[in-house]
Amino acid sequence: MSDGTTIEWTDATWNPITGCTVVSPGCTNCYAMGLAGTRLKHHTSRVGLTDMSRAGPVWNGEVRFNEQWLDQPLRWRRPRNIFVCAHGDLFHPAVPDEWIDRVFAVMALAPHHRFQVLTKRADRMQEYVSNLPNRQSGDPRWPHNPLEEAAFDMFEDRGFDGDPASTRAYEAVQNWPLPNVWLGVSVEDQTRADERIPDLLATPAAVRWISAEPLLGSVDLTALCNGHHFTDALRGLEYHDDPDGVPHYRAIPPSGSPRLGERASRLDWVVVGGESGPNARPMHPDWARSLRDQCQAAGVAYFFKQWGAWMATLDRDRDDPDWRHDYPKVAPAPRFRFLNLEGGHGFHGERVHVMRNVGKARAGRLLDGREWNEVPT
Repeated sequence: MSDGTTIEWTDATWNPITGCTVVSPGCTNCYAMGLAGTRLKHHTSRVGLTDMSRAGPVWNGEVRFNEQWLDQPLRWRRPRNIFVCAHGDLFHPAVPDEWIDRVFAVMALAPHHRFQVLTKRADRMQEYVSNLPNRQSGDPRWPHNPLEEAAFDMFEDRGFDGDPASTRAYEAVQNWPLPNVWLGVSVEDQTRADERIPDLLATPAAVRWISAEPLLGSVDLTALCNGHHFTDALRGLEYHDDPDGVPHYRAIPPSGSPRLGERASRLDWVVVGGESGPNARPMHPDWARSLRDQCQAAGVAYFFKQWGAWMATLDRDRDDPDWRHDYPKVAPAPRFRFLNLEGGHGFHGERVHVMRNVGKARAGRLLDGREWNEVPT
């Protein structure tokens, strides 16, 4: 829990749920995992959530509901961007729907904030968000909406009962998907993008976004819409299932947002960043450029968060088109990360770069000489 954070794209973090499980390569050097197993291992919100391995602390699949922090956003009066479950995953399989209901109820009760949810369990998120309007509350006072029950309990148990905002809050839980909640998925490479983004596109949301951090490989978004070009999906196509189960798209009517149950396939925001920390893996500059160019072509907000620990010290195509550099001297190990390359050493995709580990602060966040701080409007 932190009112204030160094994460460039948000203002505060909120951790009503902590704990997770390693599911893909992007989890290897998870900052939250390392913190839960070292400096915070005796804190009530983290104790018992990691096991020690030869590589260091590892999430063990246990999750914890931190009820003492649940109402924190309701006590923050100034509007904030709030990163939800920065040290866990709201849609982890061990998190029951009732916990998620309570988190969403708080987000509904705080319409002055913007909540930024990020998950690696896109399928669980899609199922929860799509099915919630059809779930029945266990309380006869709110037979059709579990968020109403959760919101009522918040007011009754936390001393908010009688607050003049209560009427507006109960109206807010009827407005689904919540307009102040941004739903996103983490993708570190093409494999994870192919797995997670289609479920994101099928999730009802006011804003959909992806966090490509740490970016460990190139990501082509143009192939994610079942043959439809990325820009088509971004410019407003609805995703539907045919009776035979084959997905297809159709244009959203000019009248505006899709009706409840219809799933508008649109990405609104792409955040990109390299990995930092002592074991950071490098990000090829062209991976970040490619996502920037795809977003620019499609009119999607692009945010370049950081290079991470590694920066390019030599671009062969630009700085050495005739291969005149003595590459072993330019890139001596272990200060540099490089892949084997005939004729020298470098970090190569379509273009060869020599990368040097200089630390996050020195590497900075300029991409081709400028900051990219775009956000959805």
